[in-house]
Amino acid sequence: MVLTGLEIISDHFPSALKGKRIGILCHAPSITKDFSHITDIFFQRSDCMLSAIFGPQHGIHGQTQDNMIEWRSQRHPFYKIPLYSLYGEHRKPAPEMLKDIDVLLIDLQDVGARLYTYIWTVKLCIEACSEAGIPVWLLDRPNPIGSLPFDGPVLKKEFFTFVGGASIPLCHRMTIGEMALWIKEKYYPRCDLNIVWMKNWRRSSLFSETGLPWVLPSPNMPTIQTAIVYPGTVLIEALNLSEGRGTTIPFELFGAPFIDAEKLKKNLDARNIEGCAFRIHNFIPTFHKFCGELCNGLQIHVTDINLFKTVGIALEIFDAIIETSAPDSLKFNLPPYEYEYSLMPFDILSGDSGMRETLLNRKNIRIEKEKWSHEIEEFRNEFRHFAVYPE
Repeated sequence: MVLTGLEIISDHFPSALKGKRIGILCHAPSITKDFSHITDIFFQRSDCMLSAIFGPQHGIHGQTQDNMIEWRSQRHPFYKIPLYSLYGEHRKPAPEMLKDIDVLLIDLQDVGARLYTYIWTVKLCIEACSEAGIPVWLLDRPNPIGSLPFDGPVLKKEFFTFVGGASIPLCHRMTIGEMALWIKEKYYPRCDLNIVWMKNWRRSSLFSETGLPWVLPSPNMPTIQTAIVYPGTVLIEALNLSEGRGTTIPFELFGAPFIDAEKLKKNLDARNIEGCAFRIHNFIPTFHKFCGELCNGLQIHVTDINLFKTVGIALEIFDAIIETSAPDSLKFNLPPYEYEYSLMPFDILSGDSGMRETLLNRKNIRIEKEKWSHEIEEFRNEFRHFAVYPE
């Protein structure tokens, strides 16, 4: 059984937290193996005081469905303390939000894709707490897809936004604790960052092997299978395709009314892509893109997790859609996207303009993948200095 940071401090409470006014950044998966939520645990403790709660995108209970659906700060209805939204008027904690806490405790479940916003909320909290002289304690949790290989472009600094704020690959294999350590060392060395590392976790394990309960980290992340395909198919958010939102298997399904599913499947099958199979599965989204319209599409089935390269496969899919659709059918969405109003949404998600330009200019996608390999090798050399867990 993997012991998360929350399990560890629940059993052995750090003396440095005793007597402190605690602020907690958390959400629905911030639970122990017996489903006790971190806010309940700290509210019931007599040796510290729960003074404020902070929530990321989707709220502390996963109530806001889509991107750019903000939620407002309020007073917690049961605890009668401030409940601050960090996905609305503020994404970085304002000084007045921190004035009544001595320590900020963070417990968030990441999913292993660089563009997932929770770690960038952590980055903004580290920045705010560094400025205010407030210690940060981060309780580590598994990267649910840590066994997948590094994949995709390394984010370039000119593309830093709220969906990416460090030069790491799209599929990065790091835990949220390792990423926080990376952020501190690279950008905020004066931050008093304390990480409670897990016990018994190995990077090569999937979440299903941890013995921990899976709680949706966001509304469209229902299963570990979703998380496995997500770092690649999430790029569909920036295209005129449906990523399966409005169905029961988002990100495993993709499609659009203009797609010829038979042609697309034959094209993809002919590419002999390792680690997965494609099956025709048309769908009608109940909300989001193409709501109520028939989308011709496919489902990705992962057949070998050790060979599955989620970002590379997404690039193959987009290339195949262009080859099998009418000219100019596939389009790249224009800004804004996630608080970014000038850069192309696809570029800030992928990490640079390379993927988009390769597709638009009909370049050989193998060259783009080879570029990623060189970038990942450079990243891997730095990663070794921050990697805490064994393979």
